Amino acid sequence: MSADDESFHPLGSEWEGQMEEMLEDTEYDTDLGMEMAKDAMAVTKGDLSEAEFHEKYHDDVMAEFGEDERPTQEAYEEAKAVEEGTFSRMLEKFDGDGEEDRRNVMKKMGAGAAFLGLGAWATVDEPDADPEPSIAAAQEEDDDDGLQWGMTIDLERCDGCLSCVTACADENQLDSGVNWMYVLEFDDPDNEEGTESSLARAAGPAANRLVRPCQHCTDAPCEKVCPTTARHTRDYDGLVLTDYDVCIGCRYCQVACPYGVNYFQWDEPSVSTDDIADHYEEMGMGDHMTDDRGRWVDSRAPRGVMSKCTMCPTRQDEHMGADFRGTTACMDACPPDAIQFGNVNDDLSDPTKYRRNPSRGRTLSALSMPSPDTLEEDLGDADADLESVLEATEELDEETLALMLAVEMTGEHMGEAPEDEQSMIAEYEQEVLDALEVLEDHGLDLEDEEFLAELDLDGGESDAQIVLERFAGAPSSSYQLLEDIGTNPNIQYLGNEPGPRAEQREPTGTGASYEQISYTTVSGEDIDLADNRKDVLDEGTVGWTGGSL
Repeated sequence: MSADDESFHPLGSEWEGQMEEMLEDTEYDTDLGMEMAKDAMAVTKGDLSEAEFHEKYHDDVMAEFGEDERPTQEAYEEAKAVEEGTFSRMLEKFDGDGEEDRRNVMKKMGAGAAFLGLGAWATVDEPDADPEPSIAAAQEEDDDDGLQWGMTIDLERCDGCLSCVTACADENQLDSGVNWMYVLEFDDPDNEEGTESSLARAAGPAANRLVRPCQHCTDAPCEKVCPTTARHTRDYDGLVLTDYDVCIGCRYCQVACPYGVNYFQWDEPSVSTDDIADHYEEMGMGDHMTDDRGRWVDSRAPRGVMSKCTMCPTRQDEHMGADFRGTTACMDACPPDAIQFGNVNDDLSDPTKYRRNPSRGRTLSALSMPSPDTLEEDLGDADADLESVLEATEELDEETLALMLAVEMTGEHMGEAPEDEQSMIAEYEQEVLDALEVLEDHGLDLEDEEFLAELDLDGGESDAQIVLERFAGAPSSSYQLLEDIGTNPNIQYLGNEPGPRAEQREPTGTGASYEQISYTTVSGEDIDLADNRKDVLDEGTVGWTGGSL
């Protein structure tokens, strides 16, 4: 997990060597792919400008990709029609003589034209132009936060059940060895102490785990090296996606990714596109392959194409219905609610609320509260004092009541949810509000100082926070993976930060590293996993196949 000093790649020299060997098995220039990946990361670090990057690789990319005439007119027309994503942002910078001229340029330049982008045209047409800033640097100057899908992942709540892995594969029909979500376990001699809280103790000792989907970086190196703009960022929500119809499988994105999240589809997928379409139609849902722009960016990739975690764009476009917007398959499936998905730029979204006060988020997830109807029925003719209320119902005890009040006292936007987006936390908050309203209607004075003192809450919000942390603990750290290299990932992690001496555990049959092993989950279920699709095909390994349409 620590980078090798002699390697440009954050995952170290061994990984870099594997990537080089992988490129040597393709029809494309290995040295070019390695050098472009190295310099793409230099751009994100601020050591190289976007314009310098494009100028440096102008001739090599044209020589390698410019004459195969992909994606040419069809891909250009599609990108221009929707006017969204990397391709359209690039075309807006071209100083041509009108629409027809731009079409002719794209015809002539072929696949390599897409890569050239604004950097190359600035070099050719404006040799004295100032260097273009990186995408992330440009966005830092923009006051409009806009919509940006992302996650907060509480690693101290992950129990290693792999529900997120199986749910992702089921929804996207991934073949064995094609994994978009990993749950990695590691040993870290610098971080061996667990959290001390009643919630943590009830869950048992926690392992050092890292949940690793695609980070959907604001300044993604994988996007910079793509010669066809198949790898691109959706303008309206920041998702980093792959257009399967445009990808030529050069695998340069796989080398340039600092996180190791890209996969190549070696053979024909086990499930056909017709079967995927029929499956979701039978469920009364819409298209689970193409997004609102009409680009094929979701579900498993076809043969010879790259894929990775998508953060479920067709859900976000409401193809599965409005109730699925603001959700992902992995988030829905996570039993301890360790994954929070939503608009990371919105103060009311789940990832923002959870990140702002993790102890509160953990408490909301773990609370088992009585329904308002049950509570109202149980209270009946009970007196309006704490002792009488607690004696009248088995559904409520002193700790639960204290936690409910602590949640309310620390909730600046209690019960509020983002517009047009699902919010699990807001639903939990509303349950708390509804239960407290029943208690108030019964006559219990929730603001009485003596009453609050009995629950250790008479000190107000500060005491409330202590109550929450005593129950749920507080994460030992908050960080983004490789945040120092400037990719600006849109996943925030809580707890279990790998130290410089951390090492991934070797597969033992009960670890979460997938290399042709059978993983036994906390529920006792065996899941056959494979790490590499090519190994599955070469060795004829019979393993877990994800979904079952």
